Amino acid sequence: MSVRELVVLGTASQAPTRRRNHNGYLLRWDGEGLLFDPGEGTQRQMLQAGVSANDITRLCLTHFHGDHCLGVPGVVQRLSLDRVAHPVRAHYPASGRHFFERLRHASAFHEIAELCEEPIEREGWIAAGTFGELRARRLDHRVETFGYRLVEPDGRRMVPELLDRFGISGPRVGLLQRNGTLDVDGRTVGLGEVSEPRRGQRAAFIMDTRLCDAVHELADGADLLVIEATFLAEDGSLADEYAHLTAAQAGRVAAECGVRKLVLTHFSQRYPHPERFRDEAAEQFGGEIVLAEDLMRVPVPTRR
Repeated sequence: MSVRELVVLGTASQAPTRRRNHNGYLLRWDGEGLLFDPGEGTQRQMLQAGVSANDITRLCLTHFHGDHCLGVPGVVQRLSLDRVAHPVRAHYPASGRHFFERLRHASAFHEIAELCEEPIEREGWIAAGTFGELRARRLDHRVETFGYRLVEPDGRRMVPELLDRFGISGPRVGLLQRNGTLDVDGRTVGLGEVSEPRRGQRAAFIMDTRLCDAVHELADGADLLVIEATFLAEDGSLADEYAHLTAAQAGRVAAECGVRKLVLTHFSQRYPHPERFRDEAAEQFGGEIVLAEDLMRVPVPTRR
């Protein structure tokens, strides 16, 4: 059975707190497990959340600030400790190759797992598979930073009433889907006659950045948008100085881009009442808002 959900492993910015670990997010997408920005302590958070190293198929780093990558050594070594049999692809800004090399080989261990480095040299398509396409766009932060967008191909949805009209049922439905046509009592029935277009789902992951065109391009039409909201609007000048977003800006992006579910995260420890982030975003966005908490599971919205 396919599962599409976000497992939140950490939600703090810069430094962990008593309640929030460094960043870490596993996006389960059918047979794929994309681990985004594992900060310090991610390996232990995985255990707490019931996430196995075997669940990881891709390691995706947005940039090389510590709260987004200091968990890489533990995760990489855990892949080998658990003898993960499938290759794991590692995507990260190519300008940080030297950082990834140090993180990957931070201490002595017996490397068994196959970790395939695929540094991001430029914006655009970076990977494809049965899940669809993984794309990257350069964001506006103090070091080179990329956001990610997963796009499932558009498909078709079978319409039961139309199938009944032509007397198509059982294994013959699958045959029609595979071949595109089916002979029914001497008449050729095309797939388009018994189905309707089905929009592929989209998920976006946007961490440290100021507002820029790339933020909107990544978030456009996303079913699930995971986005930083480090500051509140009252500290908008700090957000701009340190190249981060406010909760209000994140909410406005979600509204302007037609997002279905907005997940706010990467909160500054300066704010004792995290519900203020939701309230501020809700002033801009009327859709579903999730205030990320460590070890939370957030389902991707069901298809429309």
